[in-house]
Amino acid sequence: MAAASDTIVQPPKDRRNTLTIALSARALFDLEAEDQLYREHGLDTYIQHMVETENQVLAKGPAFEFVESALAVNDRLRQLDPTDNELFDIVIVSRNHAQAAVRLINSINHYGLCLERITLAGGTNPTTYLGAWKADLFLSPDENDVRRAIDAGFSAAMVYKYNGEDLPNDQLRIVFDGDAVLFSDEAERVYQQQGFPGFVENEKQKAAMPLDEGPLKKFASRIAAIQDKFHSREVPCPIRTYLLTARSGASAGKRAILTLRQWGLQIDECTFNAGASKAAMLKAIRPHLFFDDSQSHIDAALQENIPAARVLYGIKDERSEEKPTEKSKKRGREK
Repeated sequence: MAAASDTIVQPPKDRRNTLTIALSARALFDLEAEDQLYREHGLDTYIQHMVETENQVLAKGPAFEFVESALAVNDRLRQLDPTDNELFDIVIVSRNHAQAAVRLINSINHYGLCLERITLAGGTNPTTYLGAWKADLFLSPDENDVRRAIDAGFSAAMVYKYNGEDLPNDQLRIVFDGDAVLFSDEAERVYQQQGFPGFVENEKQKAAMPLDEGPLKKFASRIAAIQDKFHSREVPCPIRTYLLTARSGASAGKRAILTLRQWGLQIDECTFNAGASKAAMLKAIRPHLFFDDSQSHIDAALQENIPAARVLYGIKDERSEEKPTEKSKKRGREK
């Protein structure tokens, strides 16, 4: 049900402390059929369709639940401190055209979302504007745009359509993989090149040596800073974070934990899965978004209708670019 407009926390005019999440329109709403129409019949047909259907509400897209719950956190933050500007600032950065925007706006208002900041790039590269918005994270189902964002120095991840149920927005749950997501891919490279025995020996020798930062470490730190506002007041926190890693606990977990300690990064829950599928744990957690660098873990999550975002970074991404699987080829054709 849409929220009343006077109950929505408006985005702050002073954006110096905001945690800015930029996302494409296709990340927020299900526009896959419309995207296919554009690819097959061109821009004029696409715009005509969007105008003719502008009173039809768009279905929820792959990052919708994440966005809705992040906005709910803003409500809780303003209850703690009405003057606090360290809020989630959600920005739509889309290659869409202005004539197509009415349907987007109508859908935003239907769901009661406070999404006031929108850039419609008119068919040009939308990542050009990530710097202007000071984006802390960019989400899109378009692999090329995600790679452009990464190349420009922004944290970014590729989201996928899934058929999950609505999630409660009373607590924002975010699951991070470890290596090549929170951490660098240093240890993953050792594993890929030397196998499990070499990886274990490397981790034992370097147990006291913190891993380098991965592509989402800064984002996770910003999340933790928001959590601390609730922890310091000893009130229930509307955000919960998880580390779900394929690392083994006894043989390779120590370095991961000591790295987080060295960083001062508090993660609420930690699971060392020892190479097993992450699907069962994800079903138990029911996250609003799961970040991982492995396509196989992303596919397993999607099969269980878990919203997932692939971090295009590190040795696994290098190898996937060299040898795309048939499944990824098919996914690319379906985008």
